[in-house]
Amino acid sequence: MRALVFTDFKTFPEMQDVERPTPGAGEVLLKVAGSGACHSDVGLFHEFDGDPTGGNLAPPFVLGHETSGWIEELGPGVEGLKKGDAYLAYGPIGCGRCPACSRGQDTYCHQPETVGYNAVGLGRDGGMAEYMTVPARNLIPLGDADPIDAAPLADAGLTPYHAIKRALPALAGGGKTAYVIGLGGLGQLAVQMLVALTGATVIASDTKPEAMEAAEKAGATVVPTGDGQVERVREIAGGRGVDAVFDFVGVDATIAAAAGTVAQGGSLTVVGIGGGSHSWSFFTMPYEVNFSSTYWGTIEELHEVVEMYRRGQIAPAVERYSLEDAPTAYERLRDGELSARAVIVPHQQATA
Repeated sequence: MRALVFTDFKTFPEMQDVERPTPGAGEVLLKVAGSGACHSDVGLFHEFDGDPTGGNLAPPFVLGHETSGWIEELGPGVEGLKKGDAYLAYGPIGCGRCPACSRGQDTYCHQPETVGYNAVGLGRDGGMAEYMTVPARNLIPLGDADPIDAAPLADAGLTPYHAIKRALPALAGGGKTAYVIGLGGLGQLAVQMLVALTGATVIASDTKPEAMEAAEKAGATVVPTGDGQVERVREIAGGRGVDAVFDFVGVDATIAAAAGTVAQGGSLTVVGIGGGSHSWSFFTMPYEVNFSSTYWGTIEELHEVVEMYRRGQIAPAVERYSLEDAPTAYERLRDGELSARAVIVPHQQATA
C-alpha cells in the first residue's frame, strides 16, 4: 500500500510502498477515511535536529496522528465491533497500567519508554496510508457523522478542549472573558468550544485577516496582533484583564501578550509548542495566576469532543487532499499557506 513516511529529522517525508499492516491482539485494522496534517509533524521533519523523547519518535514511521476510518478487520480477542463502522482513533498509546493511563490520559504515561512510541503517527505507523492498525480501546464511534471532516478532532479538537476544560473554573459566573491567541486549526476550534461551553466574552487575535474573520463569524471579538494589542484586549475585558487566556502559538511574543492580558487570579495556558519562554518575577505576573502548559488530552475527553461535533456545536475547517498529494499539503502547511486543516483522504484520486 502507499504511505507518507517520516524517514529522518530535517528530511521531508517520502511517499513509499509499504506492507499493509495486520492487526495484533486487541487491535483493529482501519481503512483510513481521513488523516489530518498537523504542524507538530512539520516540527519532526523540518525543525527538530533529533528525537526529543530519547527514542519514542525514532524514524522511520508513517505520519498521521489525527485519523478516522472504517473497521476493515478485527485482531485476535476483539469482539463487539463490526466491519464497516466508522470510528475516530485516539492517537496516544501509553503503557495501559500506570495511573495516568488508567484514567485515559496516555499522553502523560509514567513509563513511555516501555511502549517504544508516543502515538499512532508519532513513533508508530499512523494514518497517512491506506490502512492503519490501532488498539480497539482507542476507537471513538462516529455514527453517521462525516468521518473525513472528523479526522482533525483527534488532535486539533482534543487539544484545545482539554485546555479549556482545565480552565473552566476561571470562566464560571457572569461577566467572564476568554482570550484565544493564534487562530490556526486549534485556535478556531477553541473559539467555537468557548462559545458553546461558556457564557464568556471570547476575544481572539491572529496575524491573518481571514483567520480573524472566521473567528468573528464563530462569535469572537477580534483584535489584530501588533501595536496596541494588549491594551485593546484589556479594554474589552473591562480594564482588569482576561479571566482565561489560551496561547496556541507559544513563541516569546505570544506568551508575553498572554501574560500582559491575564487578570489577577486568572488562568493562562500555553498550548502551542513554538519554543518560546517567559521571564517570571513575583512583581510582573498578576497574583494567583494559574500559569500552565498542556499536551493533547484524555480518551474520555475525545468522546466528548466527538459528541460536540455530532451535535453541530463545532466544525473544523477542512481542505481535502489525496494521499499522493500529501507532500503538497505538508509543503503548504510548512510554508504557512493553509487556511484550513489539510486532511489526507487515501481513497480519493490524486488531482491532475
